[in-house]
Amino acid sequence: MNTLSLFNGMSVGRMALESLGITGTYYSSEVDKYAIKASEALYPDSVQLGDVTKWREWDIDWSSIDLVTGGFPCQAWSMAGKQLGDKDERGMLFWVMLDIMKHVKYHNPKAHFMIENVKMKKEFEQYITTHTENALGHVHKILINSALVSAQSRNRYYWTNFEVSQPEDRGLLISDLIINDSNLLNVDVAMSRVKGECAKIKAFHKNVRKINHKHKTLLAGGVRPAASGGCHFKINCNWFQVTPRGAMVLQTIPEHHIDTLLTAGISNTQLYKMTGNAWTMEVIKHILKGVTKC
Repeated sequence: MNTLSLFNGMSVGRMALESLGITGTYYSSEVDKYAIKASEALYPDSVQLGDVTKWREWDIDWSSIDLVTGGFPCQAWSMAGKQLGDKDERGMLFWVMLDIMKHVKYHNPKAHFMIENVKMKKEFEQYITTHTENALGHVHKILINSALVSAQSRNRYYWTNFEVSQPEDRGLLISDLIINDSNLLNVDVAMSRVKGECAKIKAFHKNVRKINHKHKTLLAGGVRPAASGGCHFKINCNWFQVTPRGAMVLQTIPEHHIDTLLTAGISNTQLYKMTGNAWTMEVIKHILKGVTKC
């Protein structure tokens, strides 16, 4: 299956395809140099295409593309943003994505597509659905919370031209993931009010069992306080910071890929950013199972 990934980020889409045993040429369109570096560290054979707005210059056999994915920038559509939609320059990339998908469908009518974005106000959600159907035909729309397959609450809309169901709830909590792996939390930050190394470790193992809830949605600004959506949460007046590894675990990135990313020479700041911008791998894997049934 040949895949064209728009706004590719750190190649979570390819991770999902790989976990399903789906191979083929993988075309990646991305402009962030750190995300490109991450993608090349993970999959050096991916074909890097660059800026999505220059798609007419790409050297692609469009009829060979079987799947197009696109998590177009959310800032213009999110309820956390200015909500300008396609009146925002970033929001106009929605139309660029549709043009590319329409072009692929023209050359290969059997091609599949998957579009992703944040939970947004009803007006925007209907706007995107209507115009996607006008451009690409019948659309299946579904809202999936990553909390079903991870320890992170993360509601996202997905639009596809194949059927998608809700994944089964795995019942994961933060404590399930970090009880045996302190590398997922920054203990020094977590125990900032505790004196002495032994006291830190003792308090850490005592309090970690109390994290019987989901982490808030990871955002690109991973080092901000929890109140603004960063990789932090609070227990007994102490702030715990999720490490880059912990953030990637919350996004269900496979362990061997996490190891590659952590040794790719990318700063923690950029790792937090790209992880916050990324898809939850197990959600995408669940969705793309639908392609294999078509």
